[in-house]
Amino acid sequence: MFNNVVVLKTVHLTNFKLLISYTIYKNETSTEWVTFVHGAGGSSSIWFKQIRDFQKHFNVLLLDLRGHGNSKDQLKSALKQKYTFRAIAEDIVEVIDFLKIESSHFVGISLGSIVIRQLAEMHPERVKSMILGGAILKMNFRSQVLMRLGNMFKYVLPYLVLYKFFAFVIMPKKNHKQSRLLFINEAKKLYQKEFIKWFKLTAEINPVLRWFRQKELNIPTLYVMREEDYMFLPSVKQVVAKHVKSAELFIIQNCGHVVNVEQPVIFNETVIGYLKKQ
Repeated sequence: MFNNVVVLKTVHLTNFKLLISYTIYKNETSTEWVTFVHGAGGSSSIWFKQIRDFQKHFNVLLLDLRGHGNSKDQLKSALKQKYTFRAIAEDIVEVIDFLKIESSHFVGISLGSIVIRQLAEMHPERVKSMILGGAILKMNFRSQVLMRLGNMFKYVLPYLVLYKFFAFVIMPKKNHKQSRLLFINEAKKLYQKEFIKWFKLTAEINPVLRWFRQKELNIPTLYVMREEDYMFLPSVKQVVAKHVKSAELFIIQNCGHVVNVEQPVIFNETVIGYLKKQ
């Protein structure tokens, strides 16, 4: 009667030699790893609907990026450094080096998709495949206006006011409420200075994304997008059409930006099926 029960073995570590905190869910019968990367303002807790299903097949590594979740303890060290996508990607490499993980599948959401793509650019041998949910590949006119407004008011308005505004623009519909609330509640845990440092990353985002759109990596890549993602889906469709060797697109109906939370059953089945083929 217990054949289908998975015992979650959790190891949570805040290692002060590392800039970010991590949590491990081991699968004793698998040598494959799946590493989950959240977006700006989130934390590893956004993957709570993925852990059990993925751990049935893989070892699972959850990360809290700089200043997020349990990585706040390392914030003093991180604040001394300028935030760049390269630096944030290297934070992840330091963790998998520390854990002696030679390579992993990577699953990211929103800005986490940019971090994963940057890591793959720098260390392609460490990335078995990429699952990019709510992927950002181009800032359309509306999103660029949002970024400019944010830059203008980031020192004036409380960051949570800005974050709520962004959440409503990106996820405006009634059925997006769960995603909006999750993002806003996670953002409440950030410090104002930390939010500003992450927001300053937008200054370098356009050239980074332009390069990602142009260059196809020889790494299997699945984009998981929502049907109503008017800000980011059009550019993803264009890239998938160009990157025919490596990229696939799966679109989820009736879903907000945080696809893994709003449609976890479809997300888990689709992604696990894709990873098992790699």
